[in-house]
Amino acid sequence: MRFYTEIVMGKIIAIANQKGGVGKTTTAINLAASLAVLEKKVLIVDADPQANTTSGLNFSPDGDEKRTLYEVMIGTLPVEDALIQTEIDNLHMIPSHINLVGVEIEMLDSPDKEQLLKKALAPVRDSYDYIIIDCSPSLGLVTVNSLTAADSVLIPVQPEFFALEGLGKLLQTIRLVQYGANPALTVEGFVVTMFDGRTKVHTQVVNELREHFKDMVFKTIIQRNIRLSEAPSHGKPIILYDIMSNGASNYLSLAKEVRDRNEQQQN
Repeated sequence: MRFYTEIVMGKIIAIANQKGGVGKTTTAINLAASLAVLEKKVLIVDADPQANTTSGLNFSPDGDEKRTLYEVMIGTLPVEDALIQTEIDNLHMIPSHINLVGVEIEMLDSPDKEQLLKKALAPVRDSYDYIIIDCSPSLGLVTVNSLTAADSVLIPVQPEFFALEGLGKLLQTIRLVQYGANPALTVEGFVVTMFDGRTKVHTQVVNELREHFKDMVFKTIIQRNIRLSEAPSHGKPIILYDIMSNGASNYLSLAKEVRDRNEQQQN
């Protein structure tokens, strides 16, 4: 397992965790938006058929079914034609749709079925500083494609013991991808989400996580925040919904950490 980051132009970071409800989509949306506010050019790719990232950025997955990741992956639409401008100048999105589940069946016999997303993103990769992929919690062909396309994986972790147990399965999945389709894949780091400092077990889990994974755990902790949970229903990242909230402050801090880590690696 490789726990370091290689720097490339147009870095692709997959946000992944096979356990649901850990703040994966919230992290994808708000990390991408915060990096864009920090004047980085960012593309967020919704690789989950539930399309929560798509609706969370105020785009209806049913609004234009012919311009989604599904069409891009099966090869009927160039990636450039799927890009959507969000409310933030530096942030584009490739939306998802429930049709994305069809990729599993339609591309099953394709000889390069694990490389579909990597090849699809290649024409626009160098147009962005960061490409953030919101992965599905299930380990299917689309998720394997996301991990194959990515340079690194950022893992949101809810500070509960069951969540820690699930990390083993995720790291095993990453290891399988490293041994197969993407030997260069690294772990970007672990970010603690939904943290409540009043809960003793949360502090214990964070301490255990830091003890085991050392500096692979981001210093920034995403606190449990009502405004953060409200923002998706308004179709906005937290930095637009309530810039004064703890949620906005936390994700801006995380974005700075991600940026600084990568810039330090470049120097």
